[in-house]
Amino acid sequence: MATVPGWLRRAIPDAQSLAGKEIEDLAHTAGATIGALDAVVRRQERWAGAWRLRLALVAAGVTARQAGRVEDESALRDAVLLTRPGDNVGPAGLLLLAWRRLVARPAEELLTRRNLAAVLEEFGYAPDDEGVSALTDDLRQLAASDGTVGIMTGAIAIAERYGFARALGAWLADAILAQRLGWAHALPLLGAEAALGTSARPHRSGASSVATSIETDPERAKGLLAAQARAALRAIDLSAELERRADRLLAVAPKLRAKAADMVVERLLSDDAIVASEKIAGMSDRGLRRLFDRLVELGAVRELSGRATFRIYGI
Repeated sequence: MATVPGWLRRAIPDAQSLAGKEIEDLAHTAGATIGALDAVVRRQERWAGAWRLRLALVAAGVTARQAGRVEDESALRDAVLLTRPGDNVGPAGLLLLAWRRLVARPAEELLTRRNLAAVLEEFGYAPDDEGVSALTDDLRQLAASDGTVGIMTGAIAIAERYGFARALGAWLADAILAQRLGWAHALPLLGAEAALGTSARPHRSGASSVATSIETDPERAKGLLAAQARAALRAIDLSAELERRADRLLAVAPKLRAKAADMVVERLLSDDAIVASEKIAGMSDRGLRRLFDRLVELGAVRELSGRATFRIYGI
C-alpha cells in the first residue's frame, strides 16, 4: 500500500504558506512527491481505472466551481452516467467528459490536433482549425523543452495567451507530465487545485507562447510546484483508500454466485461508478440490483447517490 514519509507530508506547503519558501526546496518536495506517485502508477493495479476516473471527477468538480457553476461532484456524475451515449450531458457534464478524456485515452494521443479540438469544445470553446493547429504546434515545442517546471508553467501560460481559463492549462500540463514520465495514462493533478484560479489573458501570437521559465516567473513556478505536490499527495492517499476497498471487493468476489458477477467486479475496479440499470451481458436488471445489494451488505461496494431510485454504485 502506498505510503508517504512524514517528512514529505510536512514539507508540502498549502496555498497560504508559500512566503519564505525557496523555489529549490519546493522543486525538491514536488519531485519527491511525484516520484512516490510514479511508483503507484507503475504498479498498474486492477483498480487503477477507478482511481483515475475518481480523480477526474474531483478535477471536474473544481473546474465547475471555477466556472461559476453550481453542480457538485454528484451532479456531474449524474449528468454523465444517467444519460444515454450520444445524449446531451450539458455544459457541466462536458467538463467531466473532458477530464475523463484525460485519464481514459492513451497519454501519447492527448495532444493531437483531433483530441485537442474535442477537449476545447468540452471546455466550452469553439476553436477554428487554424487556432487548434497553432496550439498543437506550441504544445509540441513545449513538450520538447527541458525542465519539468518550465513545462508546467509554460502550459498554463500558453492556455492564458490563447484566452483560455487556467483549468485548461492545468489539463494540458497534466497531459504533458504524463508523457514526460512515460505513463500510459495521465492523472488529473493540477486540475484538482482550486488555488490555480480562473484568470485568462488575451491571445498572443504563437511565437510568444513558448514556455515561461522559472527565472521569468518565479512566483508562478513556486505556486505551481506547491499545487502539484499537494495534488500528488491527494492522489496517493486516494490510491491507498481505493486499494483497501478493492481488496475487500476481491475478497468477497468468490462468494458471489450471480451470473456475470466477475464482469461486474471488473467494471467496479475499472470505473468510477456503475448505474444500477447498467446493461451487463448475461445479467438481468433485477439480478444486477440484487448483486449490488449483496455487495453493499458485504461492505464491498457503496451506494453513491443516496437515492431510492436511479442508484449508482462504486468502490
